[in-house]
Amino acid sequence: MKELQQILDTMEPGEALAALTPQLKKILAHLDEEAAVVFVTGLMNGPEGDKVSSMVNL
Repeated sequence: MKELQQILDTMEPGEALAALTPQLKKILAHLDEEAAVVFVTGLMNGPEGDKVSSMVNL
């Protein structure tokens, strides 16, 4: 895992995202819907809280 982090640290953010996207799609395809939603919403949430839940409550 440290090797992966070192590789990603040497890449530009867009380049790293492009490299990870196909692999993340494969992983997400094997998760149930709830686990995938939890993962994706976790990516979008910052330290200020759950933005998606706030939007749903509007």
